[in-house]
Amino acid sequence: MPTEQITDAIDQLDDLAQIAMAGTNVPGLALAVVHQGKVVYAKGYGVRELGKTGIIDTDTVFQIASLSKSIAASVVAQQVGEGVVNWDDPVQKYLPWFQLQDPWVGEHVSIGDFFAHRSGLPDHAGDDLDDLGFDRQSILERLRYIPLASFRDTYAYTNFGLTAGAEAVAAASGQDWASLSENTIYAPLGMVSTSSRFDDFIAQDNQAVGHTLVDGEFRPILQRMPDSQSPAGGVSTTINDFSRWMIMMLSEGRFEGEVIIDEAALVPALTPQVISRRPATIGSIPGFYGYGTGVAITPSGRTMLSHSGAFILGSGTNYMMLPSENLGIAVFTNGAPVGAAEALSAQFMDLVQYREVQRDWLAGYQGLFKEMTAPIGDFHGIEPPSNPAPPVALERLEGVYDSSYFGPAQMDLRDGALVLTLGPDGQKFQLQHWDGDVFYFSAFNENMPSGSVSSLTFGISDEGTAMSFTVEFLNEFGLGVFKRQAQ
Repeated sequence: MPTEQITDAIDQLDDLAQIAMAGTNVPGLALAVVHQGKVVYAKGYGVRELGKTGIIDTDTVFQIASLSKSIAASVVAQQVGEGVVNWDDPVQKYLPWFQLQDPWVGEHVSIGDFFAHRSGLPDHAGDDLDDLGFDRQSILERLRYIPLASFRDTYAYTNFGLTAGAEAVAAASGQDWASLSENTIYAPLGMVSTSSRFDDFIAQDNQAVGHTLVDGEFRPILQRMPDSQSPAGGVSTTINDFSRWMIMMLSEGRFEGEVIIDEAALVPALTPQVISRRPATIGSIPGFYGYGTGVAITPSGRTMLSHSGAFILGSGTNYMMLPSENLGIAVFTNGAPVGAAEALSAQFMDLVQYREVQRDWLAGYQGLFKEMTAPIGDFHGIEPPSNPAPPVALERLEGVYDSSYFGPAQMDLRDGALVLTLGPDGQKFQLQHWDGDVFYFSAFNENMPSGSVSSLTFGISDEGTAMSFTVEFLNEFGLGVFKRQAQ
């Protein structure tokens, strides 16, 4: 690939970044390009928080969401190279308490299985517990209740599956995950503003505040606290620091002449371990996933390594790397995912490979992410019945209920309305009557975008007392049924 082809693409980045910001209204953005072991472009755009004057620069600290998975894989690879663990080690070897619904799978599932998302756990398993405030240990212990798909021949993206694999490595090392990451990767690379602890991020003065979407507009409302899934989504870093990590990865584990990760231990993370996207036609190219890293073959025949990160509460990030050219780009934004980061990376990679942008990436990615940020719930956008059947006496619905997966729930009558209390943080949801034994409530968190509305249906005994209730929001895996406890 001619050097001037890459230079020409870099020269267009500033205009492309301005267009992406104008087209999506993301508050702030930082991007960097590395090539042949050097940072050849780095710049910040926009503001750290809407309504305030602080600007984004290359030392602004962002929450990078699921780009954390690729960094976590590099931490594990370093430990593999040191002989502390192997990618194929069963998780139970280091976490004997860990279990899945199928005991045989729980016994055999490996660190690599979790980092490749091929454990059989369903998509985003455990995220609902995270939303309710459960800590990492509690969530990992409760994964055993979730129904499994086929082991090692299905791909389903899970934050807490990968976190389980990472926790096994941390246990083997004798360190907590955040300290292990700092000691093995961040400190040796000089990533001075990078951390896997939320407290370190929130203490930063030059911090990009997350903005979620409310009625189509970005607003800084809730702060995402991802410590429970730190290996999968809890890294905070700057575009300058992340560039050092990309240089190391593209240099096969080396940085400034020093071996950070043994190449043989790193290669499995960056090569296909599972099919993540099956081709729709016989002429299509499948997508692959390594360990914490997306792997693809571009139409030009080159291997592309990539990952995206997304917090509904305010982060959209992406990187793409072409190992054959020792070239990488990373884009961080402080807005809910709307495609700006992915579009910028894709446009740049088109320019360096084909001298022109091949498609309208921004419009395409905006369409893909629109569904992710749209309200959910079975009652979203539906008007309540005009003549609903009355419920039983609300006093008969009060009480303590329990779910093996979600734990205890309290149903109280306060000022004439039912209030549901869930989770270790005691999150409260005020119910409104819908029809008969069916109620509904609104929720807003990382997995329930603004405007989400769920039903809650009581199971009433012949005597007219509620014996259970089912929350639609929480019943994706059939675990959202809470049963009344004896008093």
